Amino acid sequence: MPSGLTDIEGIKVGVVSDLDAATGITVVLIETGARAAVEVRGSAPGTRETDLLVPGRLVEEVQAVALTGGSAFGLDAVSGVMKYLEEKKCGFPVDPFRIPIVPAAVLFDLFVGDGRVRPGEEMGYKACRSAGAGPVPEGSVGAGWGAAVGKIYGIDYAVKSGQGSFALQKDDLIVAALVAVNAFGDIFDCEGNLLAGPRNPQTGLMEKTIDLLFGKESVDSFGNTTLGIVATNADLDKTALQKVCQLAHDGLARSIWPVHTMWDGDTIFSLSKGKLEADLNVVGLMAAEAVARAVERAVRTAGSLGGIPAVKDLKPK
Repeated sequence: MPSGLTDIEGIKVGVVSDLDAATGITVVLIETGARAAVEVRGSAPGTRETDLLVPGRLVEEVQAVALTGGSAFGLDAVSGVMKYLEEKKCGFPVDPFRIPIVPAAVLFDLFVGDGRVRPGEEMGYKACRSAGAGPVPEGSVGAGWGAAVGKIYGIDYAVKSGQGSFALQKDDLIVAALVAVNAFGDIFDCEGNLLAGPRNPQTGLMEKTIDLLFGKESVDSFGNTTLGIVATNADLDKTALQKVCQLAHDGLARSIWPVHTMWDGDTIFSLSKGKLEADLNVVGLMAAEAVARAVERAVRTAGSLGGIPAVKDLKPK
């Protein structure tokens, strides 16, 4: 029965969470390599090695992808991932060296917990050591530890989020997604119902951000970004994988609104690990569906933290 990203053979996921600082890292390990692409739709991204994933560049495969908290500071954690992979002799061969290729993206969680503590080299290394092919850790863990959604009133009236994973299977084809959801906007379930939105400071009731935006002259909301990775056992090159990323972003648009704003750095990576022939349209549409369902799981499985309530802990009004 499909469950999550590790349903793709050869992919492992490791997480480390700093409970006190409310930050963490999620590492997707593909030690034997996978073709990869990326699509950035948000306007405030923090990334590493994404230029290398453009079709036509020299390197075709990556050995890991890292999603991390800590804003741009969190990119330091990739050094630990590279250290681990170098010890395993994994990477692009440049004799006598192996250069691990580790694209990464960050989300902003400095307003939750202790923002002076961010993921670093040690945390990245530990995440690799913890990686396994079992069920993907979900909820308030890893890159999703300090994540929240619905922030138009500020972090004090947001709803706690986290990371989620979901896989779909059609015959032998598997397409799976993992997302860390730290959006400015609201989360809607797969039936289109509001699942998590900003809590009115007076009533505590959840509202819709889009309605509030239309009533405001200006909004400043720093501290957002949703990150995702989709993977498939279909045999796709970089160009095809870039299309998969584009379609996968439709999954964010179905489940998060507003999305891809000036305050978000929404980024989705895609991975091909397999030799199965498959229709590109089918892979991309399955990716969109898997992303939407993973977003919902990220919110439903999250736990309350630092005064920010999770959906499962909110009492009906």
